[in-house]
Amino acid sequence: MDKKTVSRDGTELAYARAGQGPAVILVSGAMSTGGTMAPLAGLLADRCTVFRYDRRGRGESGDTAPYAVQREVEDLAALIDAAGGEAALYGISSGGALVLEAAASGLPVRRVAVYETPFAVDEDDARGRAEYTANLTEALAQGRRGDAVELFLRLTGLAEDMIRGARQSPMWAGMEAIAPTLAHDDSVMGGGLVPRERLASVAVPVLAVAGEASPPWLREAARAVADAVPDGTYRTLAGQTHMVDPTVLAPVLAEFFGRRD
Repeated sequence: MDKKTVSRDGTELAYARAGQGPAVILVSGAMSTGGTMAPLAGLLADRCTVFRYDRRGRGESGDTAPYAVQREVEDLAALIDAAGGEAALYGISSGGALVLEAAASGLPVRRVAVYETPFAVDEDDARGRAEYTANLTEALAQGRRGDAVELFLRLTGLAEDMIRGARQSPMWAGMEAIAPTLAHDDSVMGGGLVPRERLASVAVPVLAVAGEASPPWLREAARAVADAVPDGTYRTLAGQTHMVDPTVLAPVLAEFFGRRD
């Protein structure tokens, strides 16, 4: 990241800017930094001015206690200021919940696109999220970062043998380093269920995208987001999973963000 801005509470945020055209801010999900958005940013840069950043507590960005979702909304406000006062937002996974909240909060957002925001689609799933929240809170309070990462990977559906393998991988240390931000993403997701009442206040067009090869509940969640906002569109991408191919996603986002209606 080659640029810095400062959020309302004094937290320094690292970001990168590339391209030309309407401003678009890319928001990553859990266990990721702005670097994970670099391939998508590169593909969008010929049609948009693309901003990717390290969310607070990750990468080169700072963090300020106590955490609150509103602080991350203020982070996006600072980035929108850096972008010239207005921007479109794209968020993947739990990053999608953050950009939807930012739009509902009344930030100067032109359009919003989200990919597979993992909202719960029924009460049973919501109860499972509540159990995850309790276990995650306990693990982080006790400094058991590795256990916190395991809890998250298990929540995503990763098989136990793959979790054991991940613990032995070179990436594990980096995952433990940002494990405390799992609590941030958990807070952003609220109680887990689609926040229909909150989404009803989003006053800009929203594109909710899911992969056709993803689990049905993720497609249901994306459709629910599109249905809950006043101006929502639901779309699926053939052959795609939660690990969406940027070369497939980028043309869809570029077309959506390029609209002026």
